[in-house]
Amino acid sequence: MNEQNQAFDRRMLEVLVCPMSQTTLEYDAERQELISKSAGLAYPIRNGIPVMLQDEARELD
Repeated sequence: MNEQNQAFDRRMLEVLVCPMSQTTLEYDAERQELISKSAGLAYPIRNGIPVMLQDEARELD
């Protein structure tokens, strides 16, 4: 499998929380992001790995 196309393992959602708000995350498959509505941030998923750093997160509109 090509590294770019590695799929995110949805089972990770059971253990991952937003580092800022400590709340659960939602998976956006289309944008390959983990969404924290309470923090207003979207964390990118790169090569199937969530990047849970505030500096890398995108602010939600």
